[in-house]
Amino acid sequence: MNNKPKYHLFKNTKYALSGLKHVLKTENSFRLELFFAIFIIFGILVIDASLTYKLILLVTGILVLIVELVNSAIENVVDLVTKQFAPLAKTAKDIGSTAVMFTILLHVICWILILWDVYA
Repeated sequence: MNNKPKYHLFKNTKYALSGLKHVLKTENSFRLELFFAIFIIFGILVIDASLTYKLILLVTGILVLIVELVNSAIENVVDLVTKQFAPLAKTAKDIGSTAVMFTILLHVICWILILWDVYA
């Protein structure tokens, strides 16, 4: 059985927007990170840094959102498989959360190093 539909640009865009709508309704972490992204983008525009530095900050900021989306997908699949406590299910969710934490840490380190280079 093949559950993969044929690729159509507009249908696939509709699926992506449906996923975004779902995540905005159900995932507090994503909404919080999206809220902070507004301030991050403002900060990127305000700092007196090179275009390369600004792109690094933008990319690492967007990466946080992407990894959070992947983490949410992992959590949804785990919840689909079992609602009962299972050590492997917990481990899968914890590893996804660790990926988000490392991505946020990477973004913060980039901010610190760039601000240090620009203003020190």
